[in-house]
Amino acid sequence: MRKPRIRRPRSLASQLFAMQIVLVAAVVAACAVFAYISDRDQAEEAARRQVTAAAAAVAASPAVRAAVRSADPSAALQPYAEQVRHDTGVDFVTIMSPGGLRWTHPDPVRIGERFLGHTAPALGGRAFSETYTGTLGPSVRAVVPVLAGPPAPADVTALVSAGITVDAISAEVRRQLTVLFCVAVAVLALGGAGTYLLNSRLRRHTHGMNATELGHMHDYHEAALHAVREGLLMLDGRGRVALINDAGRELLGLHGDVVGRRVDALGLAPALTDALLATAPRVDEVHLTAERIVVVNTCPVAGGERNGTVVTLRDHTELQALSGELDSVRGLAEALRSQAHEAANRLHAVVSLIELGRAEEAVDFATAELELAQALTDRVVAAVAEPVLAALLLGKAAQANEQGVELVLTDDTRVDDGLLPPGLPARDLVTVLGNLIDNAVEAARDTRRPGRVCVTVRAGEDELLLRVGDTGPGIPPEAVDEVFRRGWSTKSAGAVPHGRGLGLALVQQAARRNGGTVALGRSPSGGAEFTVRLPLCVRPSEGVPA
Repeated sequence: MRKPRIRRPRSLASQLFAMQIVLVAAVVAACAVFAYISDRDQAEEAARRQVTAAAAAVAASPAVRAAVRSADPSAALQPYAEQVRHDTGVDFVTIMSPGGLRWTHPDPVRIGERFLGHTAPALGGRAFSETYTGTLGPSVRAVVPVLAGPPAPADVTALVSAGITVDAISAEVRRQLTVLFCVAVAVLALGGAGTYLLNSRLRRHTHGMNATELGHMHDYHEAALHAVREGLLMLDGRGRVALINDAGRELLGLHGDVVGRRVDALGLAPALTDALLATAPRVDEVHLTAERIVVVNTCPVAGGERNGTVVTLRDHTELQALSGELDSVRGLAEALRSQAHEAANRLHAVVSLIELGRAEEAVDFATAELELAQALTDRVVAAVAEPVLAALLLGKAAQANEQGVELVLTDDTRVDDGLLPPGLPARDLVTVLGNLIDNAVEAARDTRRPGRVCVTVRAGEDELLLRVGDTGPGIPPEAVDEVFRRGWSTKSAGAVPHGRGLGLALVQQAARRNGGTVALGRSPSGGAEFTVRLPLCVRPSEGVPA
């Protein structure tokens, strides 16, 4: 059994093609009817003017005035009237007496008969025209009086009637209508061909879908656009925003209506703007916005010419934060390993002293090492009651010591437990302080003089101050404006690497996210000094730019 064939609705292009064909046909038909009516009226008016002019010319002829006074007017007027009829193209020229008896007629048999039609206005000395049915059928005719001239110019001596039959007028109109019909058919054919080409292109662009399918696709498009968690950005060939979803606005920190605006006018970071406007594809590039780290992928729209770019954005902020935390944990583990190694070495030294019978020296050595290690721990724990910061400082101190750098807490360091608000994430504190200490240790380590890093952590009534200075060479003056840019490194400039990839950029981003600021200066030891101020009474979303 054959399955019933489901009839698919006609495509939008087909529907528009049929509608346009009907519309063109209706317009052409309406124009043809209007032209026919107009031509018919114009043909009648032209015929009326023609017969009036012909009759008036005959009535004004001196030969006619003389002939009507002769004994046999027909003998002189019949040849003259026929000549005028042929020359002017009218269907009849009838010259008659004031009583209406014909002296001329296209059919000589009708000469002497009474004229069929009205003559009263002409007998009163006034020319007029009318449509009347005579011996030749319905006709448009004019009747003009022949005046006697001097000495009695107002006397009517004869009447002249010239006319064109309605059939002749209709034949002329039909001839014009034939031409008009040919023109209308040609216009309809050209309009149909143009409509077909236009709709063929429309069919290619709509992929043969009908209006319902296009509506459903639009609904699916809108739903998918706002449902995906990744940011989606589409640019046209001029670098203007053609489309952006909610996630894209959030990741780029854009507000208001940005569709139609150029990308380079959105206030994004220069590196991110360059990536969005690049003609070549970009794959998994990491960029920073005001508050987030995003992974950018771009793909130019394929075609004969560059028509735009499709951009996808992924939020890398949380992953980068977790990566930073992992690096901190890895650093702490490495510090514990090195401390364990140092403890093992010291333990071997104590055991060896005991085996050598020098117990008192072994006790003095162990006590001195214990006091040295405990002093740093006591100093950190006494000054910094916040457990996350205390653990971070102890770990970083061990790492610095292993690299030959001394990490020192300044005397004004003080953070009491519970003073930091819940809205200030510990993760951001680790990001800020950890990256600054790492950069400072690396800068101080690469100098020939003894390396030293000074750290200040102080919580006041309304702000948390984090300051890290080193004994390194400092930041070159020409690099001060670029130091927080993503990927900046003084290694690339031939100087000591304070900026390492994302480190300082993440510091600035974390500070900005929590409403704080970052300042770069010169430490008393001659190196670089970074000062971060984080408000303790402002919500993170209310921050000001660093």
